[in-house]
Formats: sequence, structure tokens, C-alpha cells
Amino acid sequence: MNEQFNKEPLVSIIMNCFNGEAYLNESIKSVLTQTYENWELIFWDNQSIDSSAKIFKSYKDKRFGYFYANEHSTLYKARNLAIEKSKGDFIAFLDTDDLWDQNKLKLQMQYFSNPEVGAVFSNLWMLKQDTEKKKLYSNKKLPSGKIYDKMIDDYNVGILTIIIRKKFYLKLNKKFDERFSIIGDFDLFLRLAKICLFESIQEPLAFYRLHGKNLSTLNKEKEVKEFEVWLKENKFNLSKLQVKKLQKKINYRKFVIYKIDGKYGKCINMLLNLKKSLLNIKNLVLFFTPVILLKKLLWYHQDYNDYK
Repeated sequence: MNEQFNKEPLVSIIMNCFNGEAYLNESIKSVLTQTYENWELIFWDNQSIDSSAKIFKSYKDKRFGYFYANEHSTLYKARNLAIEKSKGDFIAFLDTDDLWDQNKLKLQMQYFSNPEVGAVFSNLWMLKQDTEKKKLYSNKKLPSGKIYDKMIDDYNVGILTIIIRKKFYLKLNKKFDERFSIIGDFDLFLRLAKICLFESIQEPLAFYRLHGKNLSTLNKEKEVKEFEVWLKENKFNLSKLQVKKLQKKINYRKFVIYKIDGKYGKCINMLLNLKKSLLNIKNLVLFFTPVILLKKLLWYHQDYNDYK
């Protein structure tokens, strides 16, 4: 262990797992190849019944920590419990089906020289499993600084890219909201953006794997309902314009879900109830687009971050 290694702050990498054997080896290897070496990997096993534990324990690295949940819990409760086991002053997240670029931690940690910076995130690739197809998550310049309002208007923070300075995370009265199953990171990062600066890296430093079993893919309507709950509870802290924009995004996502699921009656009701607008014109075009073509065009349309 060299002198430089000793000077590097410890980063606690949170890896929540529930039956994640399919891609676990790849995810772990993307941590092991990091050019930034002072990290610990907190593996929270949410009572998996596959080979996840065996795979993780096959790696003999002193920086690895295995924790088995006393009971199976929701994802965001599991994240909170895993963070409680962390020792680092910085927290990062990598799920068992995602990947990191080898320079991710090294490039991001440089931005924490400013003590007011509480989080650093980057662009990422949306990777379609079993094909070479990938899509850059954001084609726009990612924001930095006080970005709460910018996040409301155009949310583009992927949890697999973010590193958080733990002292700001600990200042939050509520950590990850355990009521949510899908949008808990959206909620937490917005609350975090109120109390610290965010920095961003335009380069994609992570890969979000789309394989049809992502949590938000299997619970699309639940995801929309969670956003509706969040908006109802937070609308008094937003401007009227922000509320209107968020509601439009929710309505668009809801329409896409109804269309793909063949719920044409609900699509028609939305078209009739929405006032004349660009959104309604957009929905009308979607309504007459064949589902097969729509799925091909929106193959990456599986993550909560598509509300942008």
C-alpha cells in the first residue's frame, strides 16, 4: 500500500443485492479494476436464494464486506441499512447488474477538494443487454452548482454515477424514503441538492444495463403513482410552472405505458381530457404508432429518469 493510497479518502460502495447472480461477476470486476484504490464494498444481501452470496464470497479482498439481511426489505430500506454499515466519508452506489468505467472514482473524487461539494455525478450509457446497442443517457450539458431547480426541470442524475459526501447525507432528517420502491433516489437527491453543491462530469462513467427485469420496467404503473405521490406532497415547495411541467411529464409517461400495455380506452380518455397542447399532439402521434415500432424507438424507456 503506497503513500498516495493512504492519503485517499475512503469511498464506501453500496451494492444491494437480491438474486443478482446473472451479472454480479461483471459488476464486481468493474469495482476491482478501479484506478482509485481506497474503497470498501458493502454487499447487502437482501435474502437472496440464488448463487449471489457464493459468487461474492469467492472474491478474497479485504475491502469486501458481506452483510445478510435479517429480513427481506424494500430496496430503499435495504440501501439505508447498507449505508449504516459503511465506514467511508463518501458513498457510491452500484447495483449488481450495472458497470463502472475503471476511472470513475478517480475522476469524480477530484471534485471534492471543494468542501461545499456534496455530490458528484456523471453521464452514463444505457446498455441494451445481449446486443451492442447503447445510448448516451443525456445529450445535454449536465448542470453543476446549486442545481435543485435544474433537476426539477430536467432530472438527469443516475444513482449508479453519483458519489455523495456522507456528512451532507447525514444532515438529512430523512434518508432514503422507504415508502418508495422506484423513485427513492430521485427524492433523496433533490433534498440533498437543497443543502450542498453538485458537480457533474460530462463523460459517461457508468453503464446502466437494460435487460427487461429492471425494477422500474416491471412496475411501470407503480412508478408513475409514486411520482404522483411525490408531486402532491412537494407541490407547495415548487413554482406553478414547475408543477405544470412535472405533471406533463407524468402524463406523457402514463400515456406511453397505457399504449404499450394495450390500454387504448385509457389512452382515449387522456386524449379527450387533456387540453389542446403540444403534449396532446405528441400523444396523438404515439396513439397511432404501432406498438412494435414504439418499443423499438423507446427500447431505453425503462428507467425513472425518462421523466425529463
